[in-house]
Amino acid sequence: MTVSFACATYVQFAVSNLENRIVFITGASSGIGKSCAVAFARAGARLILTARRAERLQTLARELESKYQTESLSVSLDVTDRDAVLDVVRSLKDEWGRIDLLINNAGKALGLDKSYETRPEHLEGMLETNVKGLIHVTSAIVPGMVERNSGHIVNIGSTAGRWVYPGGTVYCATKHAVRALNEGLKMDLHGTRVRVSSVDPGLVETEFSLVRFDGDEERADKVYANTNPLVPDDVAEAVLWCAARPAHVNISEILMMAVDQSHATLVNRSGRSQ
Repeated sequence: MTVSFACATYVQFAVSNLENRIVFITGASSGIGKSCAVAFARAGARLILTARRAERLQTLARELESKYQTESLSVSLDVTDRDAVLDVVRSLKDEWGRIDLLINNAGKALGLDKSYETRPEHLEGMLETNVKGLIHVTSAIVPGMVERNSGHIVNIGSTAGRWVYPGGTVYCATKHAVRALNEGLKMDLHGTRVRVSSVDPGLVETEFSLVRFDGDEERADKVYANTNPLVPDDVAEAVLWCAARPAHVNISEILMMAVDQSHATLVNRSGRSQ
């Protein structure tokens, strides 16, 4: 009976301490970012949804309001544009400017070329979004957290930030940078009450591979063929768990993969389970 009561109390805490929190999500129009929006809406948070695809954001905002009575702002934003990022953050009025949680989710992989054969546009696209974009958004939002001595940054990393694989050298380099930025930011914030976490998933079935292969659906589908990858909701649940810890607890890193994946390229492809 005691255990049951404790579990019930814990579950209630995990939800209630996120109610009315202001959550800023990048890359919220699809995949992991969209799943994070749904997870935090369900927990009662208020959302600032950002991505480049404004129509998708507006549709998502309407769905969340209808299903969860979620109050949200949808903002078209390219994180690679530093001035645009600053303008968006500065334009937030009243309580919307008090961002409690930043989820740095926007990111991309482009191509599978050798590092010395990487196309210039792919190189720039990955560096600008995965590294500089993360820095732009963090730099715009974290000073307010420091001033309030409260807040939390969750960076969506990757197993690519731990292991390099053939054809992914540049992408892996950007995700290694994210891991370094995550670790360094926590040191930069030492002595404050601002928390810093990284959730690092392996293979997740999203639009990721479709973007990587320039819209080639057949090639993208092969990435997930005959295996059971993570889905965006799995990652969103991990992000929610990090954010719902008591204020004195900081989850530095979560490394997560599907059971079918044991290393960067070690993936069991004996067939999907039903």
